[in-house]
Amino acid sequence: MSQGKRKVLVHTASNEVITSYAALEQKLSSLGWERYYDDPDLLQFHRRSTVHLISLPKDTNKFKSVHMYDIVTKNPDVFEVRDM
Repeated sequence: MSQGKRKVLVHTASNEVITSYAALEQKLSSLGWERYYDDPDLLQFHRRSTVHLISLPKDTNKFKSVHMYDIVTKNPDVFEVRDM
């Protein structure tokens, strides 16, 4: 019986699986995303050149595939979601 596969967020240029918010923040910063500190329950990033806002739960246990796909959609060709 096969088990459901876990989704992971991958930085495509380096083929690095993003395993922490610190690693994600570093990648997003290099792409021009700036961190917002307004909401204590969320990690939020905004890029001045767009209207996009990435909002992630501060609790990494609540980080789900929907958040990964949001990052991918707003950063095409930079990240992808893969089954692990």
